[in-house]
Amino acid sequence: MAEPRFLVVRNDEEQYSIWSADRELPAGWHDAGFAGSREECLAHVEVVWTDMRPRSVREVSS
Repeated sequence: MAEPRFLVVRNDEEQYSIWSADRELPAGWHDAGFAGSREECLAHVEVVWTDMRPRSVREVSS
């Protein structure tokens, strides 16, 4: 049995999550350009999502 594939997804506030590759993306979320196993996707999110504040909050505090 093949291991499930996941996508790294990002919303307009630049918040990240993972999503099953065989499901349609929920409204407001976009493919962030990385796919793999659940563990690979979570590891990727850990590397790229260094500031967990939503974009709108980061822009106000800059």
